[in-house]
Amino acid sequence: MPVYPGNPHVIIKPKKGATSMHSEITFGSHTGTHLDVPKHVFKNGWGIEKASLAKLIGPCRVIDMTGCKDAIGTSDLKKARIKKGERLLLKTKNSARGFKKFYNDYAYLDGDAAEYLLAFKPALVGIDSLSIKQRGSPDNRPHTALLQKGVLIVEGLNLRSVSAGAYELVCLPLLFTGLDGSPARAILIKR
Repeated sequence: MPVYPGNPHVIIKPKKGATSMHSEITFGSHTGTHLDVPKHVFKNGWGIEKASLAKLIGPCRVIDMTGCKDAIGTSDLKKARIKKGERLLLKTKNSARGFKKFYNDYAYLDGDAAEYLLAFKPALVGIDSLSIKQRGSPDNRPHTALLQKGVLIVEGLNLRSVSAGAYELVCLPLLFTGLDGSPARAILIKR
């Protein structure tokens, strides 16, 4: 499983008990498909335990952004006719490449586009990359603008076989107290 450079790698160690097998698993809070919450970028932000299930479960829309070469910009989002309160999943070129390795040139949401989304008060924004922002960019607005307003971010979605359209989203992070994020299982049910 690829991880964002600098994040902890996944380590699984099988352990034989007296009567059964167990596994010791080590991984970072932003491994695979995962949820970002305000504590990820704000020292006094709230942790994963306060993530609202009402935002993580419900109708969502997958928006086809595969035509964006690098960044998803404001003009790209304007074409999508976003509605207030939507759960938005952004499908980019990232899903077509797969998730066997990390790509430095992944598609991302640019800062102006993140701020544009705030006018619609989305419940959450998801993307098919391990980060919603450009790697190495000093522009952290794709995280800060959204998380400051309580918009949850789901990263690392595999949307390869998912078409644009309306779905029911169920995204369940592991429940830890005080963490900045958590791996999650996200499923889509066609509406």
